[in-house]
Amino acid sequence: MVQNVAPLMAELEPEDFYLLSGLEQGMRFSRWVARGKIAEFSRLDGEEMEYRLDRCEQRELIERKTIQYTGFRLTFEGYDALALRTFSERETIEGVGAPLGVGKESDVYEARSYKPLALKFHREGYTNFREVNREREYTADNNHISWFYTARKAAEREHEALRGVYPEVSVPQPVGQSRHALVMEKLDGVELSKAKLDPEQAVGVLDLILDEMAESYRQGYVHADMSEYNVFVASDGVTVFDWPQAVPTDHENAEEFLERDCDNVLGYFQRKYPGETPEIDTEHLAATLRDGNFDGIRLLA
Repeated sequence: MVQNVAPLMAELEPEDFYLLSGLEQGMRFSRWVARGKIAEFSRLDGEEMEYRLDRCEQRELIERKTIQYTGFRLTFEGYDALALRTFSERETIEGVGAPLGVGKESDVYEARSYKPLALKFHREGYTNFREVNREREYTADNNHISWFYTARKAAEREHEALRGVYPEVSVPQPVGQSRHALVMEKLDGVELSKAKLDPEQAVGVLDLILDEMAESYRQGYVHADMSEYNVFVASDGVTVFDWPQAVPTDHENAEEFLERDCDNVLGYFQRKYPGETPEIDTEHLAATLRDGNFDGIRLLA
């Protein structure tokens, strides 16, 4: 993916990006862009267009298919190249570093910049497009769905949520977004699922997480995908990340999502630290967070 694209950026020419941008535009209307339409979208003449098609196909930034016509489309690598180009033009980052995490729905890399940053590429739908398209509500109102649309909407939604809650909520500071990619503050700490907490620390960490959830609600958002895999624990506190499924608090299902978040987080601590974590009704816990009256999990027991 990105590690294959980053070394190519220096050898790509402006006309290559005209072609990639043209295909991006054409894919708004069709999954495969007919050869005869590419010149119009890319503003390249016929000979130049053919040369750029060959160059970009050799570098696996585009692919072709012959159906009733010869069509072309971006690969995810081509989409990555467009996002990297935008971040470079904005001087947001200077380059791509080592991978920080690679998963089913996103790849995260170090970003070389003026301070430690992370570069996140959304991949929703790349491996199981139909499942993601069915589950994610931000694809429900679009008749022409593609991997790129799904991933871009996820990035836009996450960036919007981060900007909505930062800095009041402990989240990665958002720096920029282009297409399916975000630049944000690089996190320190250990994922909660891998953290080795002393049992007497468990309730304190749980309280910190619930405090962040309550503050997020005050700022107008419900995370809607809280789990032990979306929280970093460090010596100075916790950080909540991965916000593409976040919903505003006036969403029709916001209360249901908040209860589910509470159930996921509380359930994790009850399973891992049963002697320390009290049994609490998650509906009551969610109501307490919504009302802004949360003062500690033990007080609710």
